[in-house]
Amino acid sequence: MSKDRQPFTEYVTKANRGSNNSKAAWITAGILGASLIVVLLCWATAVGQLRGLRAFPAKLAEADDKLANALAENQKAKEQISELQAQIADLQKEKEKVGQTAKGLEDEMRSDLESKDVTISNLKGKLTVNILDRVLFDSGEANLKPDGESVLRKIATILAGHAELKIQVIGNTDNVPIRNRFASNWELSTARALAAVHFLTEKAGVDPRRVGAAGYGEHRPIADNSTAEGRAKNRRIAITILPDELAVADAVKPDASVDSKAKPVVTEGRESVVK
Repeated sequence: MSKDRQPFTEYVTKANRGSNNSKAAWITAGILGASLIVVLLCWATAVGQLRGLRAFPAKLAEADDKLANALAENQKAKEQISELQAQIADLQKEKEKVGQTAKGLEDEMRSDLESKDVTISNLKGKLTVNILDRVLFDSGEANLKPDGESVLRKIATILAGHAELKIQVIGNTDNVPIRNRFASNWELSTARALAAVHFLTEKAGVDPRRVGAAGYGEHRPIADNSTAEGRAKNRRIAITILPDELAVADAVKPDASVDSKAKPVVTEGRESVVK
């Protein structure tokens, strides 16, 4: 045996070399396995992304359609808003025009008609001419007097330039019972309203389609019936001038504080209306 050879150390060296080779093999295998897993994960991710990319054009087209529809609706809404704004502006101009016309009509009537026996009032768009009965009729009668015809003719002349307005003629009395050919104050008030309507339409040139008449007797007082002055104010013809949409027979609502015996609806069934 050579002195240079050492069998034991050679064996250990070889064993160590074999062990190192085995570890390297396991490490290599682990690296390869991990790499394979990474590759598989990357492949799966890539496949998923590829599928997403394939669906993307359809989603993009759908989004484009929704955007186009939204823009179209927005444009339509803008056009509708513009139209509504234009309509509002037109209505405002019309309202101003009507207001100016009404103000001019009121001023004209006050200038030409107002006196101690003829008063003008304007309440909620209703322009009313109150004419005391002593101007129009003799006591207890329904035949127009010349002075009454003169007042009605002036009213007709003023209204000739306002064909869009309607005219309601309402007869009213005090609460003193009537004692002549009329059965009650209802009949008297209605007959007086009709007398005024006949004159306006038959002699003063007012279009009959514009005119209505009603009689409320003693049940629409504007003053206290317990005094002679109050009763004189209640014996009147009220001529209300108003736009067509506001045209109603009732020109003056009852005021319970003026006459506690007033009955707001007692004229039902007894009212006479001509249109």
